[in-house]
Amino acid sequence: MRLRLKQSLKFSLRLNYKQSLKFSLRLNYKQSLKFSLRSNYNPDMLSVIIPSYKDPLLHKTIQSLLDNAEGELEIIAVLDGYWPEVPIIADARVKILHLGGNRGMKEAINAGVAVSKGEFIMRTDEHCSFGKGFDRILTENLEPNWIVTARRYFLNPEKWEVMDIPYIDYEQLVTQTIRKAKKYTGFPWKERTKERQDIMIDETMAMQGSMWVMTRSWWDQVIGNLISGPYGTHYQDQHEMIFKTWKAGGKMMVNKNTWFAHRHNSFPRHHEISHGSQQAELQAFYDYWKDYYLEIRKKWGLSSL
Repeated sequence: MRLRLKQSLKFSLRLNYKQSLKFSLRLNYKQSLKFSLRSNYNPDMLSVIIPSYKDPLLHKTIQSLLDNAEGELEIIAVLDGYWPEVPIIADARVKILHLGGNRGMKEAINAGVAVSKGEFIMRTDEHCSFGKGFDRILTENLEPNWIVTARRYFLNPEKWEVMDIPYIDYEQLVTQTIRKAKKYTGFPWKERTKERQDIMIDETMAMQGSMWVMTRSWWDQVIGNLISGPYGTHYQDQHEMIFKTWKAGGKMMVNKNTWFAHRHNSFPRHHEISHGSQQAELQAFYDYWKDYYLEIRKKWGLSSL
């Protein structure tokens, strides 16, 4: 059985995805992750997971990663039930994992992590650009119990340029009402940004979730898989990871020594899943973590709601 698993995984990584998909969809994520660690683990590599659904900016995002990385890199584009009209760049550092059907962003991230082989795991949206040496900067001081993001700028995807809008370093974790459902969200924390502007690697309370890095062991031992099912397929994943990290004694950090730029929300997105369409799932996630969230606000010296 182990021999058959090893042969199938190698086959998958040679990009014959349609046949290997039938195997990978049956494969338990935890078993796949453990096997990946035993057979392909690379202690110096950053594995970048890109959950993708019909966004033509995927190609520019991949190119920005390739152009600006300084160390060992693998990029895993997880195609969530579609094939792009323009073929993905042929580069030994770029792999494709096709999920066969549309399973949602969280399951796409889980699947990408399961076949990755780097010591460091990064997730990014498919409409982002990156600063030079982002991989080295985000991993060289990374503690094993951290999730880290970078200074976030706003991207004009049509011009592929950083917009002249103030960047975001710190976010406060707050609640928001979408129709009748409550959800958690990060809100720009201007006071903390001003007070701690000279601290280049620092703790923050929230992040957008469009780009983060952590060690493989932290994902495996603390995060596990992102939960879709009762919590929905697309949203609140960053808060799930942060809550789990805090409970395990870890930290959510921002590294201001590098940056990424994320598509500004004034430009169209390419999936149809809205917050409004996942009301029950948002509320279920909010209710599950509500008491712990109130504890966290006290630890941060914030007023209770």
